[in-house]
Amino acid sequence: MGAAEQLPQHFTYADYAKWPEDERWELIEGVAYAMAAPSRQHQKIVLKVGNQIDRYLEGKSCEVYPAPFDIRLPNHNEADDDVDTTVQPDLAVICDKNKLDDKGCRGAPDWIIEVLSPSTALKDMDKKRWLYERHGVKEYWIIHPIDRWVMVYTLKDDGQYGLPLMFGMDEPTAVGLLPELLIDWAFMQEE
Repeated sequence: MGAAEQLPQHFTYADYAKWPEDERWELIEGVAYAMAAPSRQHQKIVLKVGNQIDRYLEGKSCEVYPAPFDIRLPNHNEADDDVDTTVQPDLAVICDKNKLDDKGCRGAPDWIIEVLSPSTALKDMDKKRWLYERHGVKEYWIIHPIDRWVMVYTLKDDGQYGLPLMFGMDEPTAVGLLPELLIDWAFMQEE
């Protein structure tokens, strides 16, 4: 299938919370999108990058969470049950512990990483890019595992993403939000 399957109805977090736990969905402005099982390569990238971030953040105030991890993005101050956007990015770094609760995260993470999959690439590069910008995600990385590049969006002072920066995986990539952290792609050479 070329695009992520979606259901033609407006849903909220109240609906989402009742769905079977063995099914993975995301809500974007009330539209439900089915999430396919990720490939082995996708999961390896999430694990290797997540481990590098986790090691760097040890003893610091930010925390990294891998999917499945619900991130509710309210439009205003609506109750959780009325929130119509809940996403599960591959990796999310949250520095404001007040956003964390037993359900996951309420509000924009500081840094989100998505690893492209054929069934979700368009959603990750278009819908989620606009969504993350509108909600104030400071840094958004899109990793293309086959072509081996990283696209980095950084939120500017005007609340919009500038033009993305593109990086190959032949050398480590610096994290704008955490400048001392370099993501090492050496594990990609093993593929």
